[in-house]
Amino acid sequence: MEEDIRKETLKRVAHELAVAGQKQNAPLTEEQISALLEEKLMTVIPEVTEVRPQTLECDVVRFQNNKEKWVALVGLLDGYPYEIFTGLQDDEEGIILPKTVTHGKIIKQVNADGTKRYDFQFENKRGYKTTVEGLSEKFNPEYWNYAKLISGVLRYRMPLEHVIKLVASLSLKDESINTWKTGVERALKKYIPGADEELKIED
Repeated sequence: MEEDIRKETLKRVAHELAVAGQKQNAPLTEEQISALLEEKLMTVIPEVTEVRPQTLECDVVRFQNNKEKWVALVGLLDGYPYEIFTGLQDDEEGIILPKTVTHGKIIKQVNADGTKRYDFQFENKRGYKTTVEGLSEKFNPEYWNYAKLISGVLRYRMPLEHVIKLVASLSLKDESINTWKTGVERALKKYIPGADEELKIED
């Protein structure tokens, strides 16, 4: 049963990546993406059965790309990147965080109607907690959907080097999406010792 669920999840990820790629005239088909995921995931990753806790520790990674300030919220499970949310740092299409905030928590909430949302909570210098509700409403929906797919791969403990290669392999012609793609790569490289820093990471 668990194997069937895992294969179905991989199939869905491959389908969504293929659909996204078609919009950008990417060369990879759903079958090719599925084969890549099978090769990289099924052969190197042990069974993953953990259920996402309601609250995950989170790193805040800031970076600059194409003169735009971006932020990545990387949820960690046992110190390993488990999910990622990325977006611009502004008050219209993203969130504004104090520069002193480098850590926080991503909290999964279930609304009264059964839908789910993710909130980000941090403490300011005075120790007061601030919660940014509904991350999906704060970031551009297109970036959000791509990030959900990458998070789905991370949750199967795909080695980060392979996750980064998978993200880099996406052939995206839209400049704004390529900015997002680069942001994901940079945020994840933070967790690989000795990884090259091609982008300037903000202090």
